Amino acid sequence: MEVTNVTEYQAIAKEKLPKMVYDYYASGAEDQWTLEENRNAFSRILFRPRILIDVSKIDMTTTILGFKISMPIMLAPTAMQKMAHPEGEYATARAASAAGTIMTLSSWATSSVEEVASTGPGIRFFQLYVYKDRNVVAQLVRRAERAGFKAIALTVDTPRLGRREADIKNRFTLPPFLTLKNFEGLDLGKMDEANDSGLASYVAGQIDRTLSWKDVKWLQTITTMPILVKGVITAEDTRLAIQAGAAGIIVSNHGARQLDYVPATIMALEEVVKAAQGRVPVFLDGGVRRGTDVFKALALGASGIFIGRPVVFSLAAEGEAGVRKVLQMLRDEFELTMALSGCTSLREITRNHIVTEWDAPRSRPAPRL
Repeated sequence: MEVTNVTEYQAIAKEKLPKMVYDYYASGAEDQWTLEENRNAFSRILFRPRILIDVSKIDMTTTILGFKISMPIMLAPTAMQKMAHPEGEYATARAASAAGTIMTLSSWATSSVEEVASTGPGIRFFQLYVYKDRNVVAQLVRRAERAGFKAIALTVDTPRLGRREADIKNRFTLPPFLTLKNFEGLDLGKMDEANDSGLASYVAGQIDRTLSWKDVKWLQTITTMPILVKGVITAEDTRLAIQAGAAGIIVSNHGARQLDYVPATIMALEEVVKAAQGRVPVFLDGGVRRGTDVFKALALGASGIFIGRPVVFSLAAEGEAGVRKVLQMLRDEFELTMALSGCTSLREITRNHIVTEWDAPRSRPAPRL
């Protein structure tokens, strides 16, 4: 059966993967309300398409932190990709590069920054978890910079791991033949079996709960790479991130895997965009499965979006070819949405191209006296 949209890869991945692995990728925190809401919220935003505009040529290119990419669709960091496919992050890096877009490598990748760099040219960002041992952090950031990575995506919503009940039931742990490659030489590459989630125990032992805004400033003293703060969903934190020197903000709820009952990212996006006041670019991840979703995020002020689960599901299904296909399908759908909305470039996508639940009614007929 031919795959005709991004969502169809999830069912294929579910069939192919061991239950523990599929559940790790697919699940969210606690009741998984936010997991569903990340998707559902997109369906409550409707289009106001403009017609009779020449859409014979459509330009989807954009510039992110000075790097030109083919489309505003990028790859979010997703951990332990070799659980999905033997080529793991190598395949993902090649697919992103072939599509002319940016891949973000997870700190908890099963391939190292050097290995991913060895796949060939490409614009890559590095997602960073801050470990208690700051020497480990400094060393990792320097390695990413040396390997040609262009920015740091600092995850700020994980002082502790969210309660992911599937991982607790499955006693999730990294399969024995894999390691967290970036930490292999530091004896932090293995996860122990635990009587709940092995990852939750690993985070409790290694990740720094004292992380605060001063650390965002500290990071800027050890690297020249721009820092994107990933995991902001409020205006207050947007202003603090900019004050702390962030080069950009990723509106993210960690794929609904941390605090349940936070809003869908598409619902939090406009608040963050307004608070940023154009001072830094704002990006979104969480729930993007269609080109229409990409358009809606850009109409609400995002400079681009990141996809996470579609990458690991398509990787599990078809390896590098699957990831390429996901990127191509999203690109084609987004281009079609632009054409049918009357937009020929990203700057033509405006807030007037969508209508949301919180918009005031546009025109009320005058009351008859």
